[in-house]
Amino acid sequence: MPTNQRTATDARVDVRKTYKLYIGGKFPRSESGRSYEVLDGRGRFLANASQGSRKDARDAVVAARAAFPKWAGATAYNRGQVLYRVAEVMEGRRAQFVAEVRASEGLTERRAETVVNTAIDRWVWYAGWTDKLAQVLGGLNPVAGPYFDISAPEPTGVVGVLAPQRSSLLGLVSVVAPVIASGNTAVVLTSELRPLPAITLSEALATSDVPGGVVNLITGRTAEVAPWIASHRDVNAIDLAGAAEAEGVVWGDLELAAAENLKRVVRPAGEGTDAVEPDWTRTPDMARMTAFLETKTVWHPKGR
Repeated sequence: MPTNQRTATDARVDVRKTYKLYIGGKFPRSESGRSYEVLDGRGRFLANASQGSRKDARDAVVAARAAFPKWAGATAYNRGQVLYRVAEVMEGRRAQFVAEVRASEGLTERRAETVVNTAIDRWVWYAGWTDKLAQVLGGLNPVAGPYFDISAPEPTGVVGVLAPQRSSLLGLVSVVAPVIASGNTAVVLTSELRPLPAITLSEALATSDVPGGVVNLITGRTAEVAPWIASHRDVNAIDLAGAAEAEGVVWGDLELAAAENLKRVVRPAGEGTDAVEPDWTRTPDMARMTAFLETKTVWHPKGR
């Protein structure tokens, strides 16, 4: 046999994946050039992920702000179509999501399948709400005078999101989908120890009609990046769900930093200072959508 021909039994070189950030619809490495090891539920090496920096967070905010006018101005029906398309793309990559959730969270294959199914269904659930929010939350207000008084919900703007630490996919979807369903854009700091499902989700977002910049995902150390998102003056709101069980993070300090420019804040679950991660398998309510909506009221004189 010629020496330049390979047999079927020859070992092939692995094509190893480089896990990057997702900012502005692109997949850059961290500007710092840093990465960190990601381990599975048993402490075995899985991959190296980019370790995002405060500069990456600032770039993500810029991208989110640039994408906000067009996304907020899209029709509610169109936003629903886009969210449903995310579910379609995830369904096509279901096996990969199952494998990564199983490895990241130490679940059985059957349990991982259930988690992925629920995450896909959650996109569909929020997609169904996009064109109903105005009907449920808005309305014609009774006034004493010859006027129409109309209230309607509008998105807040750029929302910082600390993704849940333990629930690397379902928890992530449960905090990101309501933000963008209502017309906001998001800067998301993923689970520190379990970032791989989030990066695969970003690949689904990039191929599912979600405009670049609407969702931006940063992997890295929560304690390092979260304070910069909380204090950034062009971030209008922040969800602190991922402060629960994040090493070196005191959620009260983040809330204090957010208060400097009057951000809307969604506190983590729990009592007092004891933050906990809730059960993400429960059917959600409207709370995470209404938290990032503002009510605009318009008065208009009645014509004859």
